[in-house]
Amino acid sequence: MNIFLLLTIALLIIIVLLRFKIQIGVCMLASGLFIWLMRSASLMSLAQAFYETFTLPRTYDIIFALYFVMCLEIELRLSGALTDMVKSLRRTFSDVKILLAAMPAFLGLLPSVGGARFSAPIVEELSDKINLTPEHKSAINFWFRHMFEFSSPIIPGMIMACSIAGVTFGEFISHLCWVTILAIAVGWFVLIRPIKISSAQRVAETAAEIRHERNGLILALMPVASVFLIVVFGGLNASISTGLVVAAWVFVLAAVGRRFGVKKIFFGAFDWKMSLNICCILYFIQILSVTEVLGEIVAAFQASPLPIPVIIACVSLIIGILTGMSQGHVAIVMPIVAAMGTGDLNLAGVAMAFGVAGQMLTPTHVCLIVTVDYFKADLLATLKPILIGEIILLTIFSVYTYLMW
Repeated sequence: MNIFLLLTIALLIIIVLLRFKIQIGVCMLASGLFIWLMRSASLMSLAQAFYETFTLPRTYDIIFALYFVMCLEIELRLSGALTDMVKSLRRTFSDVKILLAAMPAFLGLLPSVGGARFSAPIVEELSDKINLTPEHKSAINFWFRHMFEFSSPIIPGMIMACSIAGVTFGEFISHLCWVTILAIAVGWFVLIRPIKISSAQRVAETAAEIRHERNGLILALMPVASVFLIVVFGGLNASISTGLVVAAWVFVLAAVGRRFGVKKIFFGAFDWKMSLNICCILYFIQILSVTEVLGEIVAAFQASPLPIPVIIACVSLIIGILTGMSQGHVAIVMPIVAAMGTGDLNLAGVAMAFGVAGQMLTPTHVCLIVTVDYFKADLLATLKPILIGEIILLTIFSVYTYLMW
């Protein structure tokens, strides 16, 4: 079967099953088994994919990072710090729209899949008096969380991209930082601008209440900053860093008189459905690897008469959709970019922009799954405004890059 026909059918399987309200993990598993059946049908390759999935450190880093982020969210919610933070921010900023965009973007600086789960309850709190659908809130949280994929030197995909493509961080970020500004503008136009907010009368608060809320703001933002610093300067992965902060914050919150049941944190954060979905998605990605589907896609495009930038764009977009993570499309596409022209910023930029677009439009992206799960939103309906935003962003990016080439 032609590789592109195979992928089209696999995608249709996911869409149809999602329409029947099947769990996303089951949808991805069914699609992966179809690809395996068409490409290998060997029980050995299926077992190999399973073995690799559950022996890769990445699997456990993702699962435990998500678990500890959920622990942290429960800590801050039960202690009242989360609510106090939102109250303090609302009092500081007159326009809630700015906060709806800014908070997920700020937390997006944290290079952890669990960051989407932490920003989700903040978006929920900020929008509690605004008539937004679960899908609209999911899209806001998901889109603005990924603003810095093009300009942060600590995003794993950016680190890999610079290393493989043979460009410096400074050069690559300078070349692509305008895309972050463009993404913010597009997100505002598509997701924030249409929101109607009626002017609300401010509630009078005592000096003690304001002080209490400011303390909550500090207590809510400090753990995020701590994880960031540990990851960047301590060299630890996201799961260990977040776990250490969660443990420390039990004592910090108790020391300032914000007590809660510790058992509620560690038992309440466990979500077996979410863990199962993530494992199925990672297994799907590994099936693509052992059946060599990803390599076939690259080979098919390389053999085509299309211009090189178009080939790089198409391959990056498809690999981004299939893997759902920046490391995935970077690891596969950037070596091709390096082979075609080491240090070519334009070609590397095309690969990055289209790869990120692919990972923003796929149910294999774990951040999307945890966001949709939190808001109990429909996945396909959540993706509609994301698709519109990516079409606008890629169109502007492509025209600008073509003119500047």
